[in-house]
Amino acid sequence: MTGNGSSVDTARAPSAEATTKPPAMPPEGNPALRMMGLPNFRLKLPSRNWLIFLSITGSFTSLLLYDRHQRKLAQRKWCTLVSHLALEPLPITSMPRKLTVYLAAPPGDSLSSAREYFTEYVKPILVSSALDWDVVEGRREGDVRAGLAERVRKLRRRRGESSEAELEEDVEFSVEQTRLKAGVREADGVKGDIIIGRHTWKEYVRGLHEGWLGPLDPPQPPVSPASVVDTSSPESSQSPAPETPSSSEVAQDLDGAHVPDDASPTAPPAVETPTEPAKPSKPAQQPPFISTTVYSSANLPSTLPSTFDPSTPLPFPHILGFFNTPVRIYRFLTRRHLAEVAGRDTAAVVLAGSRYYKQSLPSSTIAQADPITGSNEQVAGTEANEYEQQRILEHEETEWHKSVWKRKEDEGERAWLDQVVIDPRIAARMRKFELDPAEEARAAKIAEGKEGMLGETAYNGEVTS
Repeated sequence: MTGNGSSVDTARAPSAEATTKPPAMPPEGNPALRMMGLPNFRLKLPSRNWLIFLSITGSFTSLLLYDRHQRKLAQRKWCTLVSHLALEPLPITSMPRKLTVYLAAPPGDSLSSAREYFTEYVKPILVSSALDWDVVEGRREGDVRAGLAERVRKLRRRRGESSEAELEEDVEFSVEQTRLKAGVREADGVKGDIIIGRHTWKEYVRGLHEGWLGPLDPPQPPVSPASVVDTSSPESSQSPAPETPSSSEVAQDLDGAHVPDDASPTAPPAVETPTEPAKPSKPAQQPPFISTTVYSSANLPSTLPSTFDPSTPLPFPHILGFFNTPVRIYRFLTRRHLAEVAGRDTAAVVLAGSRYYKQSLPSSTIAQADPITGSNEQVAGTEANEYEQQRILEHEETEWHKSVWKRKEDEGERAWLDQVVIDPRIAARMRKFELDPAEEARAAKIAEGKEGMLGETAYNGEVTS
């Protein structure tokens, strides 16, 4: 039995060894990668966490790249629309057309965001048309208002209006006089102003009214009652005058005065510590020369033109706050809409088409139309204004930071929070830049690739008129 059992076990041993197979060799892979020392990559699906990460980052990157591409196409379209102006010959005795750009720090933020807006959306179109521009910046509320009003007052003085203050010959005035002596004149035609944002537009309108309706000299400050001395009272007339020492008493005091030891000739001279020069302080902002309540009673100056240079306000959506992060992300990924609106309005300024601002609006309430998204938002409790200048970009005020709306006690006028007050005589002289329908149709053809720059061959080989 034992022998038979051992023989059976020895017979089954070779069969068990025959069933076991040697481990499979890993695939050799690409020999070129193997010679370079790179590992053998195996194709497989990533894990769940990697799929979530790659889908989020890939979607955000694709949206960002698409928006950037569309924004460049929009800017290229409007730059091509106005680029033919840069090829027009300019006489050597004439200056190029010059615009004025007004920008201010948005409520609750710094001036850098307004500068980035100008550099990103406005400057490329102005450069393509070879125009010159002057920038008026405001770091605080009221700087643009004060700067524009002072510009208007200087213009009135140069045109011959009398003023107690003498006309200061600044650098700009000296340059103008030098050019006139050399026979160089300013460009003929329309100049115009570009205003960025609702907050800057409210200061622009206020400064325009202050400059043309207000006086040339600053108003006298109110005299406090404590500083007024009643000379008619008997006490003031009977008060003895202070006695002044005679010359002989002064001489005796000098002769008998005790000279300290430090003043002797043998004493070492006192060492004076060098004092650091004081830093120049920022100029104080001038208060308004005229109140909005006396616009109607103000006399028009003799130098008031019949029509002002046209202007156009550009939309400047700017929202702050942690809870507004989804809105800010959406606007960051859809900046192509802002580039389209800002480019269209800037091209209208360059092409110099204009119209008068509308008046006597019949609607009882205002539907706030966002030019970026195109949505209409009804603002509760907002009555219709009489002039178009009063409701332009009014929807931007709802996005201002809450710290701007806090008023201090005994606080004076605030251009951002106060209502826009319009004088009919000033409003009738204001004009707004507007793009001609023919130019807008040509811009659509440029976007489709059917037309190029005016006067050159288009993209499809056809010659434009």
